[in-house]
Amino acid sequence: MFSYKIDDESVVRLLERRLTEQNRDRLREWFPWLDDTRTVADVRAFIREALMVFASDEGFHAGIWHQGRFAGCIDCQAIDRANHKVAIGYWLGAEFEGKGLVTRAACAMIDWLFREAGLQRVEIHCATGNHKSRAIAKRLGFTEEATHKQSAWLYDHYVDMVIYAMLKEQWAVVGGQWAVVGRETYPSLL
Repeated sequence: MFSYKIDDESVVRLLERRLTEQNRDRLREWFPWLDDTRTVADVRAFIREALMVFASDEGFHAGIWHQGRFAGCIDCQAIDRANHKVAIGYWLGAEFEGKGLVTRAACAMIDWLFREAGLQRVEIHCATGNHKSRAIAKRLGFTEEATHKQSAWLYDHYVDMVIYAMLKEQWAVVGGQWAVVGRETYPSLL
């Protein structure tokens, strides 16, 4: 079972059979998969599929829990083992925003991907208009590499995606220090 402690109040661990609807409209702005997960059966099927991906060592979807409550998700969906790289994604419930949870969860996951999974490159892909998601990549020291025009279909229109990247050797300097000292040294990151 995958579990990674973020801090004394927060943990990232594999998804369980829980359903949250209160953020559907807000999340729908950036995530096209929401229309495919409307019922408890849909969520269970998604979790079953996510657990199969984890079991096959191709990636994973993990929940972010804060003070014992489900706060959001973070994932790496398709680890490219041949090229030692992956893209991560994340979302957070509105009531949990502003606590630095996604930034710290991403930091923990990235640290794990480089140290434990042996990857060389981690990417974050964000819609150009998703400023909160883009801010996380910037806080973590990712390099903005490119904008892919009309590269994602979002319900009824295309959106441009910004690609951010972090290399293992960069993370050893930027992220490694962040992971060790965290909030006290870099309060602006949270």
